[in-house]
Amino acid sequence: MKILVLNSGSSSLKYQLFEFPNESPLCTGLVERIGLDGSIITHKVARDGGEAKFTIKRKIQNHEEALVTVTEILLEKDKGVLSDMSEVIAIGHRVVHGGEQFASTTLISDEVKDKIEELFALAPLHNPPNLLGIQVAERIFPQAKQVAVFDTAFHQTMPPRAYRFAVPKEMYEKMGIRAYGFHGSSHQYVSKMAMKFLQNPGAKLISIHLGNGSSVTAIEAGKSVDHSMGLGPMGGLVMGTRCGDIDPSIIFHLINERGISAHELNDILNKKSGLLGLCGYSDMRDVKDAIAAGDKDAALAYELYAYRIQKYIGMYAAAMNGLDAIIFTAGIGENDTDMREKVCANMEYLGIRLDQSLNAARSSGIREINRSDSKVKVIVVPTNEELEIGQQTYHLVQAISHG
Repeated sequence: MKILVLNSGSSSLKYQLFEFPNESPLCTGLVERIGLDGSIITHKVARDGGEAKFTIKRKIQNHEEALVTVTEILLEKDKGVLSDMSEVIAIGHRVVHGGEQFASTTLISDEVKDKIEELFALAPLHNPPNLLGIQVAERIFPQAKQVAVFDTAFHQTMPPRAYRFAVPKEMYEKMGIRAYGFHGSSHQYVSKMAMKFLQNPGAKLISIHLGNGSSVTAIEAGKSVDHSMGLGPMGGLVMGTRCGDIDPSIIFHLINERGISAHELNDILNKKSGLLGLCGYSDMRDVKDAIAAGDKDAALAYELYAYRIQKYIGMYAAAMNGLDAIIFTAGIGENDTDMREKVCANMEYLGIRLDQSLNAARSSGIREINRSDSKVKVIVVPTNEELEIGQQTYHLVQAISHG
């Protein structure tokens, strides 16, 4: 069964094509800078046990043009893996916010699309392009089943003590004000891989997803029990441009005393804060280059970033009354050896002891980087959100086809 997985961002489109039950993708790709100058498509095809890579530079005006271009590539003789569009049985879409309405992977209908649109205000950077990707895919692949896999669904197992805020009860009951959790596909995938690696299905895990957007999840026996993000994906850890946790008094001070509008402040906290606000760089690689050049603001940003992660590790170890392993994943978590070392420094009280040589060793697979006398395992697990989305889509379509 051929399943196309789409992950639509504000100016990007990630895709992978699988032929399940085989979990190795037939091809993967990324369309970058949609609607901007310098649009580029990176397309990789599995060939003879290896991989053929193609780079295509072409002006891509919008997401519809991006998906049309991708489908053209999929059908090309030298780059493609399809002989006909009808081979695609289903399309799995990443949708960031599903609210309380969606606790599992869902077949997309007009009602589901309306619900996704209703949640635009809670995920303004993500849900609009997610819905646009669905609408475009429906036009281009009318024969395929369209499936939504929600970032928030994995976190629907959190207990009320973790997802409720101490605000008037009516705000939860009538307005849905609660913590929802995000990066669910990533946290779910790496926790499954970690439990298998540890041979411990009941493991108490802290999954640390570090990318331009970052979050931490406390996981017991494969279920999310607490998470760093809240109503929307702005809270928790320091991120590339998002502020993470701040004192709510700051918001009212800036609005009431400094005359900043709520709309402007939302833009500041979402797009101009985090690492960017602290030191002028949103990409961790640029932050590290600035540190090497003696930039004190960058050094503080790096330290603050790691410190917030350490605080969450301490909180979640306490919340679960124990800890078997911490997981580093996503771009920074998988590749930044210095950040992993900084996070694990001075954590002996929790039984976390990093092995510096194992931490420094490069590997593309899951690996353990703790010392042999570490009570808590420290493991790096490469995430694969697209595979997780594909698996969930496949299982749902199988269940539907078998009645």
